[in-house]
Amino acid sequence: MSRIHLQYFNENFLLDPTNQTCMALESLWVGRLTFGHPSSTSWSEPAMRRPPSARLATIAALVTLAPLTPLILGDSAAAASTPLSIENPGFEEGTAGWDVTSGAGVATNQPHGGAKLAYLDEGDGKKVSQRITAPSDGVYDFSAWIATGGAGGKFVARVNGTTAGSVDLPSRPTYARYTLSRIALKSGDELELAFESGSGWVNADDLMVSPAAPVDPVVSSSDPKIVEMFDWSKRKANSWVQQPGTNGPLNVDERNPTGTGTGVYGFSYWAGYAHRSGYYSRDMAHQISGASVLGLSDANKAMLSAFAASATDEHNYYPVWSVNFDNKTPLSIDYVSPSSFVREVPATFELVEKANEAYRWSGDGAYVDDSTLWDFYRHATKEFVERHDGNKPNGVAEGTGKGIFAGAASYNEASDEPLAEAGDAIGAQYQAYRAMSELAESKGDNALAGEFRKKADELKEYFNSTWSGSGSGESMIRAYTTDGEPLTGWGKENSWFMPMKQIMDPGPRTDAYLDYIDEQASGSGKPANIEAISYLPDTFFAYQHNDTAWKWMQYVYDKRNDQHPVTKQGPNGDYPEVSYTLLSQTVEGLMGVEPNAPAKSLSTQSRMPSDMDWLQIKEIKIGGNTFTLRHDGAIKSALTNDTGSDSYIWQARFPGEHSTIKVDGKDRPAKTEEINGKTYSYTEVSVAPNQTATAEVA
Repeated sequence: MSRIHLQYFNENFLLDPTNQTCMALESLWVGRLTFGHPSSTSWSEPAMRRPPSARLATIAALVTLAPLTPLILGDSAAAASTPLSIENPGFEEGTAGWDVTSGAGVATNQPHGGAKLAYLDEGDGKKVSQRITAPSDGVYDFSAWIATGGAGGKFVARVNGTTAGSVDLPSRPTYARYTLSRIALKSGDELELAFESGSGWVNADDLMVSPAAPVDPVVSSSDPKIVEMFDWSKRKANSWVQQPGTNGPLNVDERNPTGTGTGVYGFSYWAGYAHRSGYYSRDMAHQISGASVLGLSDANKAMLSAFAASATDEHNYYPVWSVNFDNKTPLSIDYVSPSSFVREVPATFELVEKANEAYRWSGDGAYVDDSTLWDFYRHATKEFVERHDGNKPNGVAEGTGKGIFAGAASYNEASDEPLAEAGDAIGAQYQAYRAMSELAESKGDNALAGEFRKKADELKEYFNSTWSGSGSGESMIRAYTTDGEPLTGWGKENSWFMPMKQIMDPGPRTDAYLDYIDEQASGSGKPANIEAISYLPDTFFAYQHNDTAWKWMQYVYDKRNDQHPVTKQGPNGDYPEVSYTLLSQTVEGLMGVEPNAPAKSLSTQSRMPSDMDWLQIKEIKIGGNTFTLRHDGAIKSALTNDTGSDSYIWQARFPGEHSTIKVDGKDRPAKTEEINGKTYSYTEVSVAPNQTATAEVA
């Protein structure tokens, strides 16, 4: 949320009408932090060349035109001027704000978070409720952690006395998170949130308000499993979105269940343990695509910017590992000092890769124009590598082998191997170089783009010819210790990240390694935590092992109600990464959507499993447009440009070599290209707003 208020402008900026002041103000404009002027969308170069006095006059006029109520960025109707607040959401102030019947109250036995919880005894008629007057129009999700001693209880939302959403509570004695989704409110509506009793006791704690996602995609298919999975995933994922402007606790963790203070939350979503008050670089990197599917571009940019700003010289260009929802304060459980904080090599590189991905989804020019983000990309792909390549100098960034607070080479924290170089780090470094090349090209720096394209190619060649050895399966090298010893066998993340990041050359060796990964993950090598397994669909989609990828998507979904190994986390499905990755694996995986909003284009290819006949998704948002995409097997696709003012170039891809592709019933010569070892035929079609195009091969 950002706006220059007139009082602040008068008291601070007009006293110093310098070019530096203008540049500061204008950088906010270019960064799309709006002044509220309804007809202005950019700040032109001629305007920025005017003298400071003229530029300040224009800025002052824009500020004067805007009312002084804060404006939250984003498309969501929940981007309201005043946050919708629940009083005493964790019951830490007893019954304050809540109406409590006989047989219900607030207790201290086994809260989910903090020191207190609400309880309802078994039997009909008990109720804990709160009434809230909506400050503005909006659509919201309401979530709470609930444990029950029997079925029959309810978590209910009523608007002006009418039920707008209700969850029937099962019998589950451990806490799980339940959500009332997309509750629409008008300014002045009376909202009632209530917990109501059933056949067993009910404990409730830690309520949360989330603005409903800007995008509400809908899946239909010949396979009801993917429809059910996607619907669950989008609702669960959105329930983790923070409401900007909310006052909330900071530094909450298992050691500090009430935190160490409060702050104002910014655009963000949970990415990591749900009993900690922040998000993690590793988790967020894996969730960014799913967040993009929901249109959470403001949160993606704010969270990436927070990590980018933390990757300082003092931190040796590592970003901090986790950040509170205020988007600026490191989580204290992971940060002691500039020389002692959790850091893992792959995260630095993944954040560069994922910033490029967020740019392709959103089209937001800040990803190439913002100096904080750009400096992070440059440092991560240059100085970071140079500073962390001393043990075995070869251009591959290293960890210290001394644990996560000293810099770990791998995401595999369960291993006690003293790793200097790891497969997940070198794979992530390769993708960071590729991303840097694409970002530089979008910025107009073709020389830099070429430099990093060459770096990526050279690193991939070195990996395949030297670094990974000559074996496959269990004999492939997947890491090196600080003593220079090569390690083979099963390394979990430092095994499956190598093909997932596509640093491995396609062919029989990689196919054999993918079989090895599937075998290990299906047997004794299966990770205990579901968030690790959530990477496997991405790994198999990367090399078109579509049936195996779908198998692992179903596994993750089917295990959503199993208890997570970390008790405070609740069931597997309440680990945020699960729902976000299933969203991206549906759109980018099964549907093969590759967005490029800056270029007003997208490509698609069916990666549906062999037993799925057709799959359609409505409301895929790329840039300012939304689309409907349908695949019928691997031979026919249809794209509709539903909303937005731009025509998009659609590259419709099909596996194999075809001489022609039928577009809207007429044959066109097909083009072919090889992508990661597979040959595809494709055609490019301009799809105007409100137009549908079809493409089909024999």
